[in-house]
Amino acid sequence: MIKIAIDGPSGSGKSSVAKAVSARLGIVYVDTGALYRSIGYYVRTKDKDPKNAEEVSALLPEIELDVKYENGIQCVYLNGENLGDKIRQPEISMYASAVSAIPAVREFLLETQKSIARKNNVVMDGRDIGTVILPDADVKIFMTASNEARARRRYDELTAKGVKVRYEDVLSEMIERDENDRSRAVAPAVPAEDAIMFDNSEHSLEESIDRVIEIIKERVGEIK
Repeated sequence: MIKIAIDGPSGSGKSSVAKAVSARLGIVYVDTGALYRSIGYYVRTKDKDPKNAEEVSALLPEIELDVKYENGIQCVYLNGENLGDKIRQPEISMYASAVSAIPAVREFLLETQKSIARKNNVVMDGRDIGTVILPDADVKIFMTASNEARARRRYDELTAKGVKVRYEDVLSEMIERDENDRSRAVAPAVPAEDAIMFDNSEHSLEESIDRVIEIIKERVGEIK
């Protein structure tokens, strides 16, 4: 099985690129961030502190996550409910960042992610795929971009969905989340030593997709 890990901070375009790459190559796409967002969403519905490891860990036995692929799209079901765009709100991003720093949460999701990769050729994106989830990945790419470019992309994405946000708020929340993710004690969001760095600040989505596919083909050849 071919394993492709695409890591990077929020707004780097990793999810959009990973989805498109998986479609072009005909392999499974795994959005790991959606799993953490789903747990963050549940913690919020229970009005618990996402940074309180004891409170969050106590909720895990109540959570059942199921990953399904419907019309080629990954859908995450939380206790039987397809959450859709409910987990894409900026507030849920902060919850996801907080709960992802809790060891019990990472352990809870680890086997789910590894199991998918054992059974399929995969493109998996996140923040610690190449370092923790798939350290044996055939291709590791760490995507990044300037703070301003990433915030503008996220702002445009949210407003296109009808979400009312201020660019300044998106930027400040993104910077805060970056620092939280980089500095957490468990699985910090840093590049794997053997990852290929790709700054796409000045690249369009199509250019980024083409470049990532080039990198993959350079490393593993054509995927059949």
